[in-house]
Amino acid sequence: MNRTTIIAVAIAALLTGTALAEEAGSEAGSAMPPPLEAVAEPEPLQMPGTTPEANAAQYCSNIGNAAADARFALQAKAIEAMRAQLEEQVAALEAKRAEYEAWLKRREEFAAQAEESVVAIYSQMRPDAAALQVAVMEPGSAAAILAKLNPRTASAILNEMDPAAAAQLTATIAGLANRPPVKEQQG
Repeated sequence: MNRTTIIAVAIAALLTGTALAEEAGSEAGSAMPPPLEAVAEPEPLQMPGTTPEANAAQYCSNIGNAAADARFALQAKAIEAMRAQLEEQVAALEAKRAEYEAWLKRREEFAAQAEESVVAIYSQMRPDAAALQVAVMEPGSAAAILAKLNPRTASAILNEMDPAAAAQLTATIAGLANRPPVKEQQG
C-alpha cells in the first residue's frame, strides 16, 4: 500500500467512527460510558506472519550498533575522566616530590655546615675535654667526627678515652664494627 492509500483509509475510518458515535449518542441520549471492566483491551497490531519474539529480536538487532556506540561513548568519557584525575594526582605528587627534594637539599646543606662547625669545635678543644664529650656520644656520630679530624687531634682524643670505647670507635672508623667476630681455631 502506498502512503496516500493508507491516509485515505485512516481518514475514512475516523469519519465513520465519528458518525457512529454521534448516532449512538443521539439514540442513547446522555448514556453513561460503559464501565472500565467492560472495555476490552485493543489487540496489538502485528504484521502478518510475525511473532512478538521475532519483532523483539529484529528491534534488538536494529538498535545493536547504536547501543554499542552509546556504550563506547560512555566508556570513553569515563576513561577520559579517570585520565584527567590521574594527571591531577601525578601533578600533585610531582609538586610534593619537588618540595621534598628542596627540603632535603636544605637539610643536607645545613647538616654539612653543622658537621663542619662541630669538627672545627672538636679540633680546637683540649684532648681530655673532647674525649669526655666523644665518650658519651652515639658511636656512629663520634666515629664520623673523629674521622674528619686531623690524625694528630683524633689520636690525642682517643688517647684520653677509655681503651674499650676508643677501640670500638677505632673499629667503627675502620669499618670493622659490622664484621662477625673471628673464631679462634682450636688445634
